[in-house]
Amino acid sequence: MVNQTNPQAIFLDMDGTLLDQYNRVSDNAKQVIDHIRKQGIYVFIATGRGKEEIYPTAPEGFEVDGVISSNGMTGYLGDELLFEHTLPFEVVKRIVEQAREMRIYYEVFPTSGPSQAEIIDQPMLNEAVKGPRPESVGINEWVERQEVIERGINWVERIEDGRYSKLYTFSKSRTDIIQWQKVLDQMKQELPFTTSSSTAHNIEIMVANKNKATGVKSFLDRIGLTSDQILVMGDSYNDLEMFKLAGHTVAMKNAPTEIQALADEVTTYTCNEDGVYHYLRDRFITV
Repeated sequence: MVNQTNPQAIFLDMDGTLLDQYNRVSDNAKQVIDHIRKQGIYVFIATGRGKEEIYPTAPEGFEVDGVISSNGMTGYLGDELLFEHTLPFEVVKRIVEQAREMRIYYEVFPTSGPSQAEIIDQPMLNEAVKGPRPESVGINEWVERQEVIERGINWVERIEDGRYSKLYTFSKSRTDIIQWQKVLDQMKQELPFTTSSSTAHNIEIMVANKNKATGVKSFLDRIGLTSDQILVMGDSYNDLEMFKLAGHTVAMKNAPTEIQALADEVTTYTCNEDGVYHYLRDRFITV
């Protein structure tokens, strides 16, 4: 029997939350999500990943009720495109040029299709993920970058004017990523964009004043729920706006302590221990 205090919708982050360190959704997590959805509770994904990066991480038959991707830049309710926010091409062009100058790894995400980078930068991007993994770089981020380089990125002669939802940038050097953030902060004074980080080694560039929480609000307006009726699970700084919005928040055990301190609950298990599965099973399923 479902607890009457249970939420009517659940929003799940992916990296560091639903995904393990090898960027996979477990069979157990799929099964518990299926069970919850059969109870009439919505389950949504809210991730920094592009939409095309989501389902390849999951078991066959994995389904949710909707996806907020690229940190709130794109939202699909079922198969329906509910919203799509795009960066001015001048922002994309200038940031790629600056990343090249500072030798910062980058990927440009169209609103559909795989991420892109200019082929002239292929040696630079390859070098960014070579060598031993620095201890401060999470293995999931490291593995994901290597997988993208090997078979995920679309190398183009030139990034053309088009519809782009975000840029992802990365450096295995904390010194370099800190300096990169300073440069981006200066660029914000003349260009319309915002930044967000999900780890200490990445910075994502997105449409100003849009984030996961604004995406969640759009979903709630459409399905007729209020923010106090939802539960959010996450682990990182780009989940904080959702935490401020939601009626109930759950941080992963592997989340930074400051993220945990802002949540109503912390999971007993980490993402590598199938923490989402254990939490959802214990809360929503009577054994």
